[in-house]
Amino acid sequence: MRQSLTKLTLALAISAIAAFAQSKPSFEVATIKPSPPMDPAKMMAALQGGGKMPVGANIEGLRAEYLYLDLKTLITYAYGVKPYQISGPDWMSSTRFDIVARLPEGSTKDDAPRMLQSLLEDRFKLAAHHASAEHPVLALLVGKNGPKLKASADKPVAIDDSAPLKPGEMKMDGPDGPVRAKVDIASGSSVVDMGLKGKMSYKLNLANQSMHIDFSMTTMGGFADMLTQLMTQMSGGPSAGVRQIVDMTGIKGNYDASFEISLAEIMAMARANGIAIPGRGPAAPGAGAPGAGDIPQASDPGGGGSSVNDAVQSMGLKLESRKAMVDQLVVDHLEKTPTDN
Repeated sequence: MRQSLTKLTLALAISAIAAFAQSKPSFEVATIKPSPPMDPAKMMAALQGGGKMPVGANIEGLRAEYLYLDLKTLITYAYGVKPYQISGPDWMSSTRFDIVARLPEGSTKDDAPRMLQSLLEDRFKLAAHHASAEHPVLALLVGKNGPKLKASADKPVAIDDSAPLKPGEMKMDGPDGPVRAKVDIASGSSVVDMGLKGKMSYKLNLANQSMHIDFSMTTMGGFADMLTQLMTQMSGGPSAGVRQIVDMTGIKGNYDASFEISLAEIMAMARANGIAIPGRGPAAPGAGAPGAGDIPQASDPGGGGSSVNDAVQSMGLKLESRKAMVDQLVVDHLEKTPTDN
């Protein structure tokens, strides 16, 4: 009898474990609404006062918010891929949504991506599969005469997500982990801390019509990612189609670098992607770039600074168009409108 009970208990335990393993984690409750138009006053208040941004992902305790995000960006959070790895219809980057959800008791922030997957599958009928395919990228390579890099005196540290925000500081949960930024509206400068990838800071120099950019404690992989993000923001966001920069230097360690990019080039990149620049027809880049804002224009937009390519070459590196095998998430089916809340 005891042996039978033991077998029954073991069988029930195995069944329970199997059922748990097969079940998909999901939010306890979630609402999805089309995002209202961006409120400039609300954004400015967030930049000046610090705290949570009214855009992007924020997960605190059992509450998850994904605000003013398009479906392609939501997929990057859910599946841990970059925008260039997602293959699907162009309209994924058009409509934006606000998602507010509650995680079940006992959940952690690490559970949120799988729960977001379930939400997209249930409410938007997302069906996707992974595939390896050749994809055009910009390869970051060592230049002809070797790298001209300054090794960092310090090492980057992981972001303490529980640390209180300092005045003027804001945070966001990125697909690769938490990000903290501090913006100074008066000086047009900002510092973005991406944890172990390093830091990036930039400041507008209206005297010579350029943007000064500093990278510190940055790995070459982190530099490639940050440069991709910077070029994406300068060009108007993920839908602009900027190619991913992929580190192929083989260089290890952490480095510091500084350069200036001409505002004329930034404006040209924006115009090439149909972005209006206030006062000059097409407009200042980087609605998503903290601190960029509206860029006042001089009568001669040439000014100082260099091109992105020249800036990279000054570091003894170069960007080269290549094709690389990339793990892609292929969207087989996706609805434009979610099912009702």
